[in-house]
Amino acid sequence: MNKDSKIYIAGHRGMVGSAIWRNLQSKGYTNLVGRTSKELDLRNQADVNDFLKSEQVEVVIDAAARVGGILANNTYPYQFLMDNMLIQNNLINGSFETGIQKFIFLGSSCIYPKLAAQPLKEKALLTGSLEPTNEWYAIAKISGVKACEAIRKQYGLDYVSLMPTNLYGTHDNFDLKTSHVLPAMLRKFHEAKENGNTPVELWGSGTPMREFLFVDDMAEAVCFAFEHKLTEHLYNVGCGSDLTIKALAEKIQKVVGHTGEIVWNSAMPDGTPRKLMDVSKLKNEGWQARTSLDEGLNKTYDWFLKNIEAFKEVKM
Repeated sequence: MNKDSKIYIAGHRGMVGSAIWRNLQSKGYTNLVGRTSKELDLRNQADVNDFLKSEQVEVVIDAAARVGGILANNTYPYQFLMDNMLIQNNLINGSFETGIQKFIFLGSSCIYPKLAAQPLKEKALLTGSLEPTNEWYAIAKISGVKACEAIRKQYGLDYVSLMPTNLYGTHDNFDLKTSHVLPAMLRKFHEAKENGNTPVELWGSGTPMREFLFVDDMAEAVCFAFEHKLTEHLYNVGCGSDLTIKALAEKIQKVVGHTGEIVWNSAMPDGTPRKLMDVSKLKNEGWQARTSLDEGLNKTYDWFLKNIEAFKEVKM
C-alpha cells in the first residue's frame, strides 16, 4: 500500500480504532477516513455501500462493534447478536461489492469453545460449545470470520481476521455497566481510594485466568496485517501469557494505590475458566507483542487520571 492509499477505519473513535488511527498516522499514512455512528449508520447496508463507493475506499479495517462485559451480554443478547452481525456483514459485503481488495476484520477470543484446549489455537473454532455469558457476541463474530474466509476462498481477495485476546488501554470504556473486567477494576479501585480506601467488591472467585493485550500492541498487529499479505485467513493476537483475575486485581490495586480490602462475591459468575491464546501463527509471520502488563497498566491509569472529569459524568 502507498502512504496515500485511502483507508477507512470503522469504529475510529473507539479504543481499538483510535489506536489504529494513531499508529497509521505515525507511520506516515495520510489518507485515513472515519465516520461517527451519527454520520454513518453501519447497520444500514445501502448507506454503507454509498459511502464506500463515493469515498473510493481502498482498504477497510473493521474495528466497529457493540461490545461489553458479562453483564451487558446477559442483559442485551439480541442487540449483541444482531447489531454486530449487521455492522460487520454490511462492511464485508459492501467492501466485496465495491471491489475492495483488502479487508481486516477484528473479532475476539470468545469465538472459541468454552472448554477448548489451552492455549487456544485457531483450529479450535467451531469444535465445541461457547461460553453462555457471551455467546451472542461470539456467534456474531464467528459469522464475520467465516464470511471473510469464504470471500478469500472463493474470490482470492485479501480478507483476513484477527482475533485479539482481552484488550485494554487508553480510551477504554470505564462505565461499570458495560465495561470489561480490567477497566472496571481500575475505576473501582480508584473510586475506593478516593473514598478513604473503602473495600472493593469484585465478581466471582478470582480464580479464572485471563490474558491481556495493551491496545497499542493490537494496533501494531493490525498495521502488520495491513502492510503484509498474510498466508492464512485467521490469526490470534495476544501476548501469549496469562494470570488469575485475583493476581490482576492485586496488580491494579498496587498501580492505583488502594490499600483497602478486596471482597470476592462468589455468587456472581466467573465466566470461562481460562482463555490463553496460542499466538505462534502470527509470531511465525513476524509479529509479537512488546508491552508488558505492568507497563500497560501504568499507561492506562495515567490516561484515566488525565481524563477523569469525563468519567465522572458516567455514574457508578
